[in-house]
Amino acid sequence: MPHDTQTDLRLLEELRDGRDSALNEIMDRWERPLTSFAWRYVQNETDAQDMVQETFVKVYKYKDRFRPDTRLSAWLFTTLANQCRNFGRWKRRHPTVALLNMTENADEGSSGVSIEIPDLSPTPDSLTETNDLIEHLRSAIMALPHDLKTTLLLYQYERLSYKEIAEILGCSPKGVETRLYRTRKRLRRMLKSKIKEVHGIQKVTNQLTG
Repeated sequence: MPHDTQTDLRLLEELRDGRDSALNEIMDRWERPLTSFAWRYVQNETDAQDMVQETFVKVYKYKDRFRPDTRLSAWLFTTLANQCRNFGRWKRRHPTVALLNMTENADEGSSGVSIEIPDLSPTPDSLTETNDLIEHLRSAIMALPHDLKTTLLLYQYERLSYKEIAEILGCSPKGVETRLYRTRKRLRRMLKSKIKEVHGIQKVTNQLTG
């Protein structure tokens, strides 16, 4: 993930000054991490890509509103996370359409973006059990409330700091720590309710939230 904030500030300034090609450079820097986040959130490649492209459209649309000290990373992830939340609400209102979209994209792959489930080092005898655990874990993450899911994805997979996540979520770093703690408790409870006597549940939830 790009961490050179000065480059982002320079590109935003150039975009405001009329150099439209600066948007292409912003997209080159941020498209992959944004797509990674969106794909993990919605579990659909086409929808994830559409939301990322819409995020970049908004960068151009609101280019004149950016302050000179804007932290572009926070703005991008905040905008995208809000789109993911709205998409989730829409999907709950249109479950049949969402199911058809998932079916149509099932064999298309994910352009190198995948859910990074912690390695459980399964043995051949435990492979089926481990696969079951992974599926339950994926379902549990998808079922998290928006604020907890977003916190988990930004921290565990995008490797953002508490401070960076706090800027995106509009809370304090302590609030991020609290959300991660709540996420761990909720995942542990959800997994235990679905899987009995599966080795590694404690290990998985600890790895997910640090």
